[in-house]
Amino acid sequence: MTGNLRVIIAGGGRVGFKTASILADRGDRVTVVEPDGETVDRIADEWVTTVIQGDATSPDILKQAGIDKADVVAGLTGHSGLNLAICLAATELNPHVRTVARIDDGDDDYTEFVDAVVFPEGAGARMAANEIVGSAIQTLDDVAADVEIMHVRVAEDSPAAGKSLATVRFPEGTLIISDGASVATSELVLEPGERYLLAVESDVVDEVVQLLRG
Repeated sequence: MTGNLRVIIAGGGRVGFKTASILADRGDRVTVVEPDGETVDRIADEWVTTVIQGDATSPDILKQAGIDKADVVAGLTGHSGLNLAICLAATELNPHVRTVARIDDGDDDYTEFVDAVVFPEGAGARMAANEIVGSAIQTLDDVAADVEIMHVRVAEDSPAAGKSLATVRFPEGTLIISDGASVATSELVLEPGERYLLAVESDVVDEVVQLLRG
């Protein structure tokens, strides 16, 4: 799977690091901002990316991270209030940036101030990555250890667009569940622009998404 977003992630802890890794694997350009020097060194040692040591609520640090050209800013520290402050500071510098804040519980009151909230302790880092990317693909990676439930929109130019399930060669470990109105059968035609519910084993996710998204 490939991407082309410019993403700033504030917080280089477990959630922030894993989310950044998922996005980097997509091909997105990720900058991590982290105040702790030891964490910065660990990220730099384990993963080749842009890491900035500093406070992500600081305008100077956000400018250094490239806030003027960023598509998304995600506050993924362990403190909800700090994540909200980071997102608000980011929108002051770039009103068009998408903001995502990690919260401590399932309460979504913060959506009044940010574009999306994530509760990684309940949904996993992949859900945080999905909220950063947007809503084209949504996964729930805690349903089973090696299975992801995905809600995918078929791209106009994807290999599977306009074809029936009987003619698309999905890899073993793929189950098309529903088109939203009924349980999928082999006669179901994958219409461009429509969403479908899938259950996919983790090791074939990228192959399946390539067929549906191109």
